[in-house]
Amino acid sequence: MRRTKEDAERTRQTVLEAALKLFSRDGYSLTTLSRIAKEAGCSRGPIYWHFENKDDLYEAVLAYSQEPLVALVAECASMRETPVEAMDHFIERWLGLLANDRKYRQSFEILLNKTELTDGMSRTLKRERALTKSIIGLFRDLVGQAVERELISTKEDPEDLGLLSYTYLMGITQTWLFSPKLFSLKQETAFFRRQFWVLLGRD
Repeated sequence: MRRTKEDAERTRQTVLEAALKLFSRDGYSLTTLSRIAKEAGCSRGPIYWHFENKDDLYEAVLAYSQEPLVALVAECASMRETPVEAMDHFIERWLGLLANDRKYRQSFEILLNKTELTDGMSRTLKRERALTKSIIGLFRDLVGQAVERELISTKEDPEDLGLLSYTYLMGITQTWLFSPKLFSLKQETAFFRRQFWVLLGRD
């Protein structure tokens, strides 16, 4: 029976979901293509049709699971005329996605806790570093806009505050993923948002 483009895309999506589940649960090293195929309910043939190898699939899984984050960066970049609102929205959305969006949460779980990064992942590392730089750059620009408009009172370099903003969010993310019973992310979101502005020198 002839497969349509829709059938092929559904298969690709099923493979991505299966790989996302296994990578985030069992880690990169223990997740084989055979196990992914079994989870997806197919043979390894369809996997090789869509992906060159496990590293290629891994990169695709991260790109797929980080779609909400990429969209959030673009959304907040379009809010440069309201920099305080843009940063506050970014923080609220980042933490909200982490608490409520399985796919988004699993992307961090894979990267931070479930993967031994190797030379074979150079394309993935390049992509992740570019995404990191884009977030730092976004906060740098928004902080700069806020300082110019006297919405933030600080003598610190916006470049440094952009880095601080990113590391602040990543610190919360890493801590909660490592020990989710340590605190309720949903209950503490308002606290983390308030403390972010204390860091940036805004009352």
